[in-house]
Amino acid sequence: MLAVPPGRVTLSDRRTRRDWTVEVAPFELAAVPVTQALYARVTGRRPGAAQSDRSPVESVSWWDALRFCNTLSESEGLAPSYRLHGDEEGAEWEPASGGYRLATEAEWEHACRAGTTGARYGTLDEIAWHRGNSGERPHDVGGRRPNAWGLYDMLGNVWEWCWDLYDPEVYGTYRVLRGGGWFDEHWSCRASVRRRSHPTLRIDDVGFRLARSLPR
Repeated sequence: MLAVPPGRVTLSDRRTRRDWTVEVAPFELAAVPVTQALYARVTGRRPGAAQSDRSPVESVSWWDALRFCNTLSESEGLAPSYRLHGDEEGAEWEPASGGYRLATEAEWEHACRAGTTGARYGTLDEIAWHRGNSGERPHDVGGRRPNAWGLYDMLGNVWEWCWDLYDPEVYGTYRVLRGGGWFDEHWSCRASVRRRSHPTLRIDDVGFRLARSLPR
């Protein structure tokens, strides 16, 4: 886990043409997405088609990601970050828990940008696996150049679930995905691009990354 400094990030939505600014407190974020090896160690399962231990876990739902965070927290003696209701009826985040969790959308974009202001934190082919260079498959994490804060694969390889609802008035329970994936064209692999999906979705270009709050 790497320390991400505090800052301010302006999010934008192309559909609504809306911008909003969020203050981001310091937090911790994993240098790479959760791998097949880590997911198997914690859950005993290896979802998706990738066989390499270093491949990002994929074909995991938002609910799978929350359950993983809680299980990993408990295994390390940390209070779980999420209170999950039965049959995927709802989830509450306990910010003071100190356990593992998903990044918020604002935290994710702030960490992805790492102080940069352009569409990407580097040249696309050097930092990301995307449709133009991936051979249409996921790749082991950490194989491209990291951003200035040491975070790998923030763009490309797999989309990453975030905690936030996308637009509850229009899309209900749909959650935010960020980062672009191995099957996406270059325009989807940008720091500002937002995608949404139902929290039960499992597909082969969606994974997640661990975050933790810092004590205040």
